[in-house]
Amino acid sequence: RYLLYDVNPPEGFNLRRDVYIRIASLLKTLLKSENWVLVLPPWGRLYHWQSPSILQVRIPWSEFFDLPSLNKNIPVIEYEQFLAESGGPFIEQIYVLQGYAEGWKEGTWEEKTDERPCIDQLMYSKDKHEYYRGWFWGYEETRGLNVSCLSVQGSASIVAPILLKNTSAQSVMLDRAENLLHDHYGGKDYWNTRRSMVFAKHLRVVGDEFRNKYLQSTDEADRTHYKEDWTQMKVKMGTALGGPYLGVHLRRKDFIWGHREDVPSLQGAVKKIRSLLEMHKLEKVFVATDAVEEEIELLKKLLPEMVRFEPSWEELELYKDGGLAVIDQWICAHARYFIGTSVSTFSFRIHEEREILGFDPKTTYNRFCGENEKNCEQPTHWKIVY
Repeated sequence: RYLLYDVNPPEGFNLRRDVYIRIASLLKTLLKSENWVLVLPPWGRLYHWQSPSILQVRIPWSEFFDLPSLNKNIPVIEYEQFLAESGGPFIEQIYVLQGYAEGWKEGTWEEKTDERPCIDQLMYSKDKHEYYRGWFWGYEETRGLNVSCLSVQGSASIVAPILLKNTSAQSVMLDRAENLLHDHYGGKDYWNTRRSMVFAKHLRVVGDEFRNKYLQSTDEADRTHYKEDWTQMKVKMGTALGGPYLGVHLRRKDFIWGHREDVPSLQGAVKKIRSLLEMHKLEKVFVATDAVEEEIELLKKLLPEMVRFEPSWEELELYKDGGLAVIDQWICAHARYFIGTSVSTFSFRIHEEREILGFDPKTTYNRFCGENEKNCEQPTHWKIVY
C-alpha cells in the first residue's frame, strides 16, 4: 500500500525535512503489520524559494537527497514512480489532519485521533465527476477519490490503526502532516531516519569543491571523512576538527519581524563574528544568509573577510533554491566553529549534520543573541544515538 503526505504550504524546506522524520516513524509502525511504501512529496513553491524566473515545482527528492540512502531506512519512491505503478493519478483516500475543535484541557493531554467534521475550509473541491481536485504538489491532473478530516493529538504512529483498520484504500494521503508529533524526538529511530537523509552527491561535491578552493578546507585536513553508506558511519564525538573558517547562519527576512527579541542587528552580529574569529584564531568566515541585497552590501563593508556561495544564474537553475540551501548547510557543517540563528530550522539541520560528522558540541550548539535579550539561552545539544 502507498502512503502519501503533504505539509501546510507556508512551511519551509527545513521544517519539511523534520516532518519526513515523523512520517518515517509512522511508516515503520505500519510495516510491522503490512507492506507499505512511502511516496515522497515533490518539492515546490516554497515561501523561501523566491528566486524569480526559474520554475520550482514538481521537483523530485533525488535533486536534494540520495534515494538509495533513504531506502536503507524505509522503502520510498518518487511521486512519478507512484503514478507509473499505481495505474494513474488517483489517490483513493485523503485524510486532512487537524486539531480538536474544543482544544485540549490543561493537564489532560492524551494521544487520540477521531474522524471529525472539517474545521477549516477544505483545500479540495469536487469536479463534475465527483473527484477531488487540489494542489497535489503541482500535479494538477491528480484526483482524490475520498476526502475526510481527522482530528489528531499525539505522535505520528497514532494514525496507524486508522490506516490499517478503518480504510482498505491502496493509496492513502495524509495532508497537513505537520500536525503529527515525533514518536520519539532524538531517539535511535529519529537518528536512523535523520542519518539516512544524505544530501545528493552532486550537491556535496559542489560544496566540497567550494571549501577546497575558497576556504582551504579538505576532509583529510579537517578530519571530516564521510562514508557514502550512512549505516557504516559512526564517528566518535569530538574527532572532527573542521576547516579553518567560521560558519555562520544569519537568518533575516521574516525573522527580523517574526522573532525580534532574539535576533541581532547586523552590527551586533558582525561584532560577535569578530570576537569569534579572534577567539578561534580564524581569518575567514563563511556566511549563509537570506538577507536582502542592501543588507548584503552592508555586511560586505562591515565584514570584508566574508565568504559566500554566490551561484551564477546557470547554477541557480541547476541546483535550485533547495540545492543552494543544501550547499550552504554542507559548508557550514564543515566549519571549525558554527554559530546560527535562534529557533531556525535551517540552523537545527546544520547542528544535526555536525553531530553526524563528529564535532565537539561546543563548536556546534551556538546562536546569536538579540541586543536586548535578557537571557540568551543557547540551543539544546541533541546527542546522536546509534
